[in-house]
Amino acid sequence: MKEKCIAIIPARGGSKRIPRKNIKLFHGKPLIAYSIEAALKSELFDKVIVTTDDEEIASIAKKYGAEVPFIRPKELSDDFTNTKDVIDHALKYFEERGEKYDYECTIYATAPLLQPKYLIEGFVALKNSDAINAFSTTTMPFPIQRTFKLDKNGRCEMFWPQNYQTRSQDLEEAYQDAGQFYWTKLGKKSDEIMFGKDSIPVILPRHLVQDIDTLEDWQRAEFMYKAVLSTQ
Repeated sequence: MKEKCIAIIPARGGSKRIPRKNIKLFHGKPLIAYSIEAALKSELFDKVIVTTDDEEIASIAKKYGAEVPFIRPKELSDDFTNTKDVIDHALKYFEERGEKYDYECTIYATAPLLQPKYLIEGFVALKNSDAINAFSTTTMPFPIQRTFKLDKNGRCEMFWPQNYQTRSQDLEEAYQDAGQFYWTKLGKKSDEIMFGKDSIPVILPRHLVQDIDTLEDWQRAEFMYKAVLSTQ
């Protein structure tokens, strides 16, 4: 029997640093449209939903093909609400209506560089393993073992001074969360965090990864998107 999959895109209305970020136009389309379209193009999901507290976001999400079965309650829409609580609320909503899913994929609304093939790669890897999660990752651009911080006097202090003379190519490669999607095998329990032994990394090229938290991030993402388009 075919596994049932749901994509859940959290998108609240109260963005502070970039007002109305989730529906701000990005290369001519609301930012959230890219995540919805990637989910739909993957053809993996029985349902693609947006969970939001905002009627305008809900309307735009529906326009681009997502379902918005409810308006998220205000207690799950402030600056301190974590994503897990939002996803659990959505899954409970469907469970109470007799809809159960085998796999859930959280897709961020701020991922215009997301490509359907990586959603598929994550699902296939998770389905064919005993892992519980699969999520987007990418390599760090510089060895973390040679990074430093600033002390209280504004001077440099290495985290690992013993690595100062070590060549970059001799240091172990590190990875970071790409912030695009997170697959979970529902009904399975784990004591591990997402970045732990029960997770499979889906490694993306760095030119497809950009957090969008500030206006500078936004501008960089637009440049990257344009560059990707030019190679297609």
